[in-house]
Amino acid sequence: MTNSREYQQELAAERFGLRLAAQLSDAADGLPHDVSERLRVARLQALAQHRSALRKGLVQAPASTGSSVLAIGGGPASYWGKWASLLPLLALLLGIVAIDRIQSENRANELAEIDVAILTDDLPPSAYADPGFAQFLKLNAGRVP
Repeated sequence: MTNSREYQQELAAERFGLRLAAQLSDAADGLPHDVSERLRVARLQALAQHRSALRKGLVQAPASTGSSVLAIGGGPASYWGKWASLLPLLALLLGIVAIDRIQSENRANELAEIDVAILTDDLPPSAYADPGFAQFLKLNAGRVP
């Protein structure tokens, strides 16, 4: 958004205006009093005309360059913009829910495999709860028949 062609042109025009205003202000110090007064009156008239054009909606207000806040207008299209800004949030929430369901299903499958292995083994399930059996498994872990 900040790299659009219009935005870059507005920035360039604003920079040019600021440089020109600074040069004119520097050069105004050496002007006679009557010329500087005429320039001041002309500047006030130009500002008044610009303000009236802003009120009538003929001229757009200059964009603020110091802020990167996205402003959504108040027209009917703004509702679409607000809904469109919620789409990434909706996609994120759907992704989180999908990941949770997949992980829950994987965990249930792992537990089912363990249950099947225990129930189909030759040892009774109570043998796995015996502390001596756990010690027996640790001692015989290195020996594979």
